Amino acid sequence: MIRRRPALRLLRTAVVLVVLVWSGVPIAFVVLSSFKPNQQIFTYPPTLLFSPTLEHYRDLLAKWPDFLRTLGNSLAVTVGATLLCIIASLLAGYVYSRVRSRLATASAFYIVGVRLLPPIVITLPLFPLADHLGLSDTRTVLIILYASFFVSLCTLLLRSFIDAIPDEIDQAARIDGASDLMILLRIILPLAVQGLVAASVFVVVYAWNEYLFAFIFTTTRAKTAPLLLSEMMSSLTGVDWGVLFAAVTVQLVPIAVFVMLVQRFLIAGLTAGALKG
Repeated sequence: MIRRRPALRLLRTAVVLVVLVWSGVPIAFVVLSSFKPNQQIFTYPPTLLFSPTLEHYRDLLAKWPDFLRTLGNSLAVTVGATLLCIIASLLAGYVYSRVRSRLATASAFYIVGVRLLPPIVITLPLFPLADHLGLSDTRTVLIILYASFFVSLCTLLLRSFIDAIPDEIDQAARIDGASDLMILLRIILPLAVQGLVAASVFVVVYAWNEYLFAFIFTTTRAKTAPLLLSEMMSSLTGVDWGVLFAAVTVQLVPIAVFVMLVQRFLIAGLTAGALKG
């Protein structure tokens, strides 16, 4: 058994390196290419030594002036969807954790089953409804759709954290006169912060990069950054790869910074949920 440990460690290290290379090389290529002159982007073998230029970023703002507006739409939709999903998931997770009944168990299976449906299945019947309610081409419809799409996963994740909080704390607070809302806000919420952060990461990453719902339910006013990136790739004048890579880099930076900032809470949250759930 002792002899196998170095081999297992070596195997794990090799797997991690393969995953890092598989994920990191394309990202590094895109980021570096956004600073390369056009004639050097696709040279073979790739050149790592080059004179960086900001030409593509200047061209991005000049040729695609709506890019910053679409980034603003993406930010607004991501923040709104995350807040809505986390609030709903916290309330639902608290109920599922503290209320034991057949109806609650059945509804938990139901929300998981609905989550398994591919998005395109529910998109077509929702389109005329959104149009009838006047929600087409608005940020609101995207916020509702993104939050609804992840509320089941976040609910089950937060339920596992709340299950780890002893019910005796709730009972002691009720004896002191605390209502369910006070218990949730003043006791459960602070103790489940790591779970909230872990759940929010899933929603943020999805909402920031989502394309299908944005493509179907928006046209101009609520257009998000992924839609504009797709327009760059299907431009009638041809694909300006330098400008496209610059746009992808700008769109990548906020989400990468966010994940790095919450990485410690994310790992701790997921680990705690797995161990205590």
